[in-house]
Amino acid sequence: MEASTLILLLILVLLLVSAGKHVIYPWRRNSIPTAYPVIGCLISFYTNRNRLLDWYTELLTESPSWTVVIRRLAARRTVVTANPSNVEYILKTNFDNYPKGKPFTEILGDFLGNGIFNVDGNLWLKERRLATHDFTPKSLREYVTVLRNEVEKELLAFLNTAAEDSQPFHLRRFTFNIVCIVFLGIDRCCLNPSSPVSEFDRAFQTASAVNAGRGSAPLSFVWKFKRLVGFGSEKELRSAVGEVHSCVDEIIREKKRKPANQDFLSRLIVAGESDETVRDMVIIFSILSEFRPKLTIIMAGRDTTSAVATRLFWLIPGHEETEHDLVSEIRSVKEITGGFDYESLKKLRLLKACLCEVMRLYPPVPWDSKHALTDDRLPDGTSVLAGDRVTYFPYGMGRMEELWGGRLG
Repeated sequence: MEASTLILLLILVLLLVSAGKHVIYPWRRNSIPTAYPVIGCLISFYTNRNRLLDWYTELLTESPSWTVVIRRLAARRTVVTANPSNVEYILKTNFDNYPKGKPFTEILGDFLGNGIFNVDGNLWLKERRLATHDFTPKSLREYVTVLRNEVEKELLAFLNTAAEDSQPFHLRRFTFNIVCIVFLGIDRCCLNPSSPVSEFDRAFQTASAVNAGRGSAPLSFVWKFKRLVGFGSEKELRSAVGEVHSCVDEIIREKKRKPANQDFLSRLIVAGESDETVRDMVIIFSILSEFRPKLTIIMAGRDTTSAVATRLFWLIPGHEETEHDLVSEIRSVKEITGGFDYESLKKLRLLKACLCEVMRLYPPVPWDSKHALTDDRLPDGTSVLAGDRVTYFPYGMGRMEELWGGRLG
């Protein structure tokens, strides 16, 4: 493009912005978000970059179909939906047309490698089969046993001390301990928030944060350029990923020297998986918790679990009647059963309802994106083009009365 043409184009954009005018494209059902020639809704996206969850919710609530199409400069056309029919279609009816896709795996590839949350096709099926062995009733019973032991031997004593000294407590440390014991079979970190954060945990947090920033960046070419030249946050990411890989590789080597069959990591090694596959799977099961717009086994169990528990304790004090009923239910079940195991936990119906309500309002994974392989049309009539990013949005769905109240249309 000639320099004079580019200058004229920029002047036109600036005039449109300053005049507050916008273009309503004829194929759109409404005028939101505000879109301009060439740059699309980049200005609105950038303005709301620190409140994207609420911004998307507002857009979807105003849309008759609960679906919006986002077009912005230097980004893929994005279809965001909170329509249940669309969600079922994307995740089930036409699942094969909506893999994660290269744009998604490119964002997370440096950190997650070929872990289950970053692959498609046969590799995804293989890793899914490996992972499902740890979510059987037998495995869940073992998990509850570990959880009860940790609560009784470590957590309660620490909470008593913390309450007396008015110390803060981070639930993430506790859930991280549980995940490390169950999936990795390694010693836990200290619950005391004043104790130093391990290099592994620090590097993990850094890598997770930078990857999350990639996903929500207004202009993707910025982080790609920074990665190319090794600058800023991308330099931090490279260093953090190296530290995480080094720590996990050491855990794997130690596990090979002292094999055991009780934990997930040992079973991966016994199954004959490559060191790289084992490492990527371990990171995945370490992560699901860390991403806020988010992600995998240390990740999967650490921050997702602690996020839900933290939100529960944050919300309950504002609802005294529910808090009273919840405590009464817990005490009653404990008196009847003599303690908590896999079966007795099922009797805590109010607690389950409270947790479900927390996850409705604050889902640990507030959105998830796929990329269309071919042109398609969603059940609500929204057209999808090959290569489009298609995002379903649990956070917004949980805030639409017409939806969670059971009234559709």
